[in-house]
Amino acid sequence: MGIFELLGQREFLISVLAAISAAAVVFTFGSSFIVKSEMKDRIKRVALEREKMRAEEMSRLRGTATPTDARSIRRSGETKTYMKNVVERFDLRKAFMDDATVDKLAMAGFRGQGHLTTFLFMRMATPLGIFAFAALYLVFLNPGERPLYLNLVYAIGAGLLGSFLPAILLKNSTTKRQFSIKRAWPDALDLMLLCVEAGMSMEHAFKRVAKEIGQQSVELAEELTLTTAELAFLEDRGRAYDNLGRRSGLDGVKSVMTALIQADRYGTSVGQALRVMAEEGREQRMMDAEKKAAALPPKLTVPLILFFLPVLFIVIIAPAIIKVFGPGGVAGG
Repeated sequence: MGIFELLGQREFLISVLAAISAAAVVFTFGSSFIVKSEMKDRIKRVALEREKMRAEEMSRLRGTATPTDARSIRRSGETKTYMKNVVERFDLRKAFMDDATVDKLAMAGFRGQGHLTTFLFMRMATPLGIFAFAALYLVFLNPGERPLYLNLVYAIGAGLLGSFLPAILLKNSTTKRQFSIKRAWPDALDLMLLCVEAGMSMEHAFKRVAKEIGQQSVELAEELTLTTAELAFLEDRGRAYDNLGRRSGLDGVKSVMTALIQADRYGTSVGQALRVMAEEGREQRMMDAEKKAAALPPKLTVPLILFFLPVLFIVIIAPAIIKVFGPGGVAGG
């Protein structure tokens, strides 16, 4: 039996998919028991961002026309040469990039031109790869009784569906990151308020809170550390606050950053603004918990009807049925 015939068998494909599913389940549950420390890698990336901003600021102060080349600073963010060549040759920035693409990547934790180039390359390569795989399988490995044009139509449909895969994965990463930041943000506000009332400046408060909140949310610690670097090197402090709100994409973070911008611009009390925002954050977290608790009974209705009630009826009615239809019963006698 040739390899093409083996790949075309339905039993072989079912076995392969079952093995992949089992491996995915084992990896999913096994990864939860493995403690992974991502703090060092994230802080290293933030340090590279800090060095980049420092180099740009020194370049600006010296009056240099062009900023320092970021490739010598951000090696981890560099993409493969072939990706960059493909993006430039086919002008993928014009085809797939809009005004919100950079912000969406930043909300998912991907910053810099390297991640942007990789995302644009995947937007083109993913549908083409899925189309080639589907065409190879449907036309050569398992054509079936379908005509050739119908198999090609199916392959094109798979490619069109694959074009949404990079955006879906990006959205998934953004959702996970925002959930982590949103969960730890009220605690970070309380710590920030304590630091400010203790006499710390905002730079030192952000730095201290980033160090303490890292055990609860590595993503929030990364963003606060990056904001600390921006407060140190950017001319406008309001720009650093606005960048934090834009990278997070959360309304709660944006409202706090707007309050800090207004306090810095008009000279109002930063501690008072943080106190009000911290109280609103705690109330919002309580409201979210109450909302989840109120949504629990409707969610339990369908499982209750499908799984609990049939078992309950069997337990209650089964003895009576056995007694009636069994030996010596009314129907059995």
